[in-house]
Amino acid sequence: MPPRNPNFTGRERQLTELAEHMECGGTAAVLPQTVYGLGGVGKSQLAVEYVYLHRSAYDLICWIPSDRTSGIINALAQLASRIGITHGSEPTRTVSAVLDALRRGEPYSSWLLVFDNAEDAETLTPFLPNSGSGAVLITSRNPHWDNVARCLELDIFDRAESIDLLNKRDPEIAQEEAELLADVLGDLPLAVEQAAAWRAETGMPVQEYLRLFEEKHNELLSESAPHAYQQSIATAWNVSLDHVERTDSEAIQLLQVCAYLAPEPIPRDLFSQVHHGSIAPQLDAALADPLRLSRAIREIKRYSLARVDLRTNSIQIHRLVQGVLISRMTPHQKEQMKRAAQLLLASADPRNPESNATWRRYSVLYPHALAATTVDSTDPRVHRLVVNIAKYLQRWGDHESALRFTEAAYESARELFGPNDEKTLSLAFWLGWILFTMGRYKEAAAVNTVTLAACESVHQPSRVPVAKAQEGHLDAMGAVAADLRVKGDFNESLALTRRVYEQARAAFGEDDPATLNAAHNLAVCLRLVGRFQDAYDLDCTTWELKQELFGSDHELTLLTRVGLTLDERELGRYADARNRQEEVVAAYEQQFPADNAAVLHSKRVLAVARRKAGDHRAALEVSQEVWEVTVSRFGQEHPDAIAASIGLSVDLRHDGQLDQARELADVCCHRYERIFTEQHPHTVSAMANLAIILRLQGRPLEAYELDLRAHAALSEKLGERHPLALVVATNQASDLAALERHEEALALGTETLALCTDVLGRAHPSTLCAAANRALDLHALNRNDECDALHSTILDELRMQLSATHPAVTDLADLARADCYVDPLPL
Repeated sequence: MPPRNPNFTGRERQLTELAEHMECGGTAAVLPQTVYGLGGVGKSQLAVEYVYLHRSAYDLICWIPSDRTSGIINALAQLASRIGITHGSEPTRTVSAVLDALRRGEPYSSWLLVFDNAEDAETLTPFLPNSGSGAVLITSRNPHWDNVARCLELDIFDRAESIDLLNKRDPEIAQEEAELLADVLGDLPLAVEQAAAWRAETGMPVQEYLRLFEEKHNELLSESAPHAYQQSIATAWNVSLDHVERTDSEAIQLLQVCAYLAPEPIPRDLFSQVHHGSIAPQLDAALADPLRLSRAIREIKRYSLARVDLRTNSIQIHRLVQGVLISRMTPHQKEQMKRAAQLLLASADPRNPESNATWRRYSVLYPHALAATTVDSTDPRVHRLVVNIAKYLQRWGDHESALRFTEAAYESARELFGPNDEKTLSLAFWLGWILFTMGRYKEAAAVNTVTLAACESVHQPSRVPVAKAQEGHLDAMGAVAADLRVKGDFNESLALTRRVYEQARAAFGEDDPATLNAAHNLAVCLRLVGRFQDAYDLDCTTWELKQELFGSDHELTLLTRVGLTLDERELGRYADARNRQEEVVAAYEQQFPADNAAVLHSKRVLAVARRKAGDHRAALEVSQEVWEVTVSRFGQEHPDAIAASIGLSVDLRHDGQLDQARELADVCCHRYERIFTEQHPHTVSAMANLAIILRLQGRPLEAYELDLRAHAALSEKLGERHPLALVVATNQASDLAALERHEEALALGTETLALCTDVLGRAHPSTLCAAANRALDLHALNRNDECDALHSTILDELRMQLSATHPAVTDLADLARADCYVDPLPL
């Protein structure tokens, strides 16, 4: 909570009305009259006074700065630990958990949230708990809250309230003089408070103050014709600012710097950081001497030009004071003080946005970096802060803010440095990555294509670039390679990714982080084209090098370990894959919160590994959890959520919940088609999984037609020898058998078995399943001797490869056909 204002005056009627609203529960909004359009009427002060008067009625009170969505998210995320919720790395998930706890009234049934200075109902509504357990108080300059809250419009002071406030500071003031002061100040609470503070500190007679006020008032009128209360507040502050400027140059320069920061708490240590370069002689001296800095801050506080909160060791300047300060500066001073604000922020940069230990600091710096327009700075230290804030927002999980901030920074860099400058290209790469992780693939590809073209235009063989520029070029190539995978062009992506890996290894060595990242991506491509053994061999080497470089539990090391699990799984080593992935997930859970994207991915892989190993019940348990968390965090249309939906659909099918499985599988097909294309291998894989369910529900013709389309698409895109095409062909033979077209089923099954044996090996579970189905086709054609010999051989082999109790073995023993589902591999 902000500190209570000891000089709070009047507002008895509004406080009574507000209390009546709040006692009814729900949401109340404190609003100014729209005719004025600006702050200064005391909305926040009324809310503060209400809270201190009624704090005993609540078990929990949280004050939430609401100028920006990021501030709301941060405040609610920080509230999590106070109510017993683990603070996850993904704030949107944490905020959802906080709001849910408040709705349920656990652990506190009587709570109050104060959203201070909210912009509009549309922005704030997602963060309102909508519960009868607690209450919500909103302050805003926007009058349009009728659909969200009961509204209390707050006007300027009554004349008596203005006089009361003046009397509090100066009990000796004459009634007539107080009337005159209140009149020229327009009864605006903030202006009256400031003037009262000024007179209390200086002892200046009222008539002298009115004379100075008139001089400043005339200056304003000669420049513009502002609204009446804008005149009052600007003129009142100019009187005080003139005095401070004459008597304390350090204090006025400190204020001028703060004018270019956000109207939110400014941590005092921002002025204590070691910074390079000179701002102005007087301010440089104050920043270098804690005692002089304290004196300057005390002088600012004396005249109510800023609020100083000793509990948080911060100062805060009202946005209207900032406007007056900026209007007083010369063009040179404006540039000087804006640059000072930017440099101070850059000096406070923790320089490690990848670590969640620094995120709280970045959350404080972010609004001030926006206000100081750091994206427009050409200083390399400020540019580094801009890039780090973009990374922080992405890693923290505020993807929308990350996108807006990075887009602005990129556009500014294009103008300041040129489209081909290294600093511009680094932001372009990061912008493409943010869009990619949000599932906005077309936009990401457009950015990445331009970035790569720019890199290639400056990366001429005749001019050997520095290593960093070369690394940026390789990053851009890797981003375009990822775009090719999204398009389904797996072979083209493999060729480009191999180039990136080979060039990185030649330039930086085998154990450099850039090379290891390229090696990881190359293994991804090898898996997608069905070269699982090559992917496994490369991942083994990469994993060993990453353990030496980063440690065994580092996120990058664990990421490659997940890749090894995928390799083992696709090679048919199901028990090994499951055992390894259980270890990987345990390591992830020790390091990261459960809602972390990497943890969710590793758990999704674990669910498949459990299913492949025959533990269907345990697989369903994990896939259900992963689906719920992923959909909650990303929304149902995000590629990660669709992948989770596919896994859950398969597990529901194994559990006999065919209707739910079909509904989910059908939706996945349509969503993948919208995100990718109808011919993309992921879309086709979803179709193949849906076909299995349709056949099991007695709709074999629909299943066959789906598999026919899927096999044709995969054969054209990847070749008929690709493992995905072989899986679909195996299921297609089962469709023919269900249609009692046994000769065709046997022919297709025989052809597919030969290809599986050649591509995957005789003992691979997929090959054995194809052989088992062929035995059943022989049985259907009364070729029982051939059937019995093959069936017995395959059953023994499956027992050795899997286990005697594996569902695939027991199903085959009961003469049931094997259904080969598809789990789309990561792109």
